[in-house]
Amino acid sequence: MITFTNVSLIYPNSTHTVLEDLTFSVDEGELILVTGATGIGKSSLLRLINGLVPHHTGGILAGDISVNGISTQTVKPGGLAHLIGIVGQNPSMGFVTDTVEEELAFGMEALNTPPDVMRKRIEEILDLLSLTQLRKRNISTLSGGEQQRVAIGSALVMHPKVLVLDEPTSALDPIAAEEVLSILHRLVHDLSLTVIIAEHKLERVIQFADRMIHIESDGSTSIGTPQEILAKSTITPPIVQLSRALKMPEIALTVREMRRLTEGFRSSIEIPHPSSHAPHSFTPMIQSRSVEVRYGDARALNQVSADFYPGEIVAVMGRNGAGKSTFLKTIVGITSPNSGSVEVMKSDPILLTGRARISLIGFIPQEPSDLLYGQSVAQECDNADKDNEVPKGRTLSILSQLVPGISTGSHPRDLSEGQRLCLAISVILSAQPQIFILDEPTRGLDYSAKAALVSIIKQIATEQNHLVILATHDVELVGEVATRTIFFSDGEIVADGPTVDVLLSSPAFAPQVAKIMAPVPWLTVNDVLKGIASSP
Repeated sequence: MITFTNVSLIYPNSTHTVLEDLTFSVDEGELILVTGATGIGKSSLLRLINGLVPHHTGGILAGDISVNGISTQTVKPGGLAHLIGIVGQNPSMGFVTDTVEEELAFGMEALNTPPDVMRKRIEEILDLLSLTQLRKRNISTLSGGEQQRVAIGSALVMHPKVLVLDEPTSALDPIAAEEVLSILHRLVHDLSLTVIIAEHKLERVIQFADRMIHIESDGSTSIGTPQEILAKSTITPPIVQLSRALKMPEIALTVREMRRLTEGFRSSIEIPHPSSHAPHSFTPMIQSRSVEVRYGDARALNQVSADFYPGEIVAVMGRNGAGKSTFLKTIVGITSPNSGSVEVMKSDPILLTGRARISLIGFIPQEPSDLLYGQSVAQECDNADKDNEVPKGRTLSILSQLVPGISTGSHPRDLSEGQRLCLAISVILSAQPQIFILDEPTRGLDYSAKAALVSIIKQIATEQNHLVILATHDVELVGEVATRTIFFSDGEIVADGPTVDVLLSSPAFAPQVAKIMAPVPWLTVNDVLKGIASSP
């Protein structure tokens, strides 16, 4: 179905090739997972499949790519629209209509699909992706995860033979991600759909993949089964990290397999008693009281009350559309509550301006590009140093911790989603705000970049005694870094407590290690190693 023959790619002004002499083929009905570090070239590989690279992006391409016998050199990307569906890293950049139903219909209208066929396909996709309740909604009012499902639906409704997805679960909660991946898996097996996925959250995808393509820093690639690639890869999900830490004889890809392998080990562990949590002795930095926010007739927040204290790392979780982003925007002062009140250090956040706001609240929205306006990474970092009144080089130093080796001459829009996110985080962090708030902070980040972010967040909370609040669907991140977790549902807080208690009470939102080690209350590989070290 897809054939790469001696493919090499280099972009203008780049000092190294993105891909080097890549040769492989994908059969009909295969699900291929593409992995690699942040900014390594995964998105470029996907865009080569439908010709967006180099026809629209520029660059020098050697070798040949063919899809269903059609060479991408002989046709423009539009000539493959009937054959290939593609979902980018940032779905909102690809929408062309206002409502969900119109967006699903747009591609079929462009191909003159008969109206009766269009209607049938739209109803199928609405049901398949649980979008029925959103069919009349304006796309701009949807959450990031809801937009992601609409983008996937817009591709699937065209009945492509090849589906290419770039970070398809990055904005989805664990339940929605499992549903979408299960649907794709079923289409692969039932309809022989060929699926190519680039994804950083490997723990969600590896069990579905037939083969993996891992891109190295020098542009070379490794191709093989998930077991073959993960046996030697430095980019590994928690389940593989745990296999290595426990020196297991083989690598498991699923929780079920790992529980079987660790049955003897788990039976020898004494379940530790839960530790008591002392009440806070500090004055809250943030207080929300009976906050209600409505968008038209829809109520996004309903009587939300919560306090946040210095030194906390608080994770805000819940399904897509539960009200997490609205809650963060209300705390920051972007959204004004219809009723109730929010105080940040005894002040109304809406009234904070200028230097007072910068030094008090740092906010990373779901779309970090909104914070970037420089013409290069270097200029962006210099501007941040000046605006935040900090020594020259501080912003770039933070960025280098998150993504080492980033090109400072690149324009921010030419960076990958993960690199742009890290740049925005660096810009905000250089001001050393007392309150650091992040909305989906790990979209596009590989495990090493995520580990660097975790280290920085812990340092902010423990050494500087500042407050960190993050809204995320990344349960592995929450298990690693959060001291407290708040769970939202339909605009209301349904759980608020220590992270270990909240995550273990919800199997769907529990990290991989927690599922493997249950009923022992360990959330991460580090928890397991510490537990082993402290056991008699």
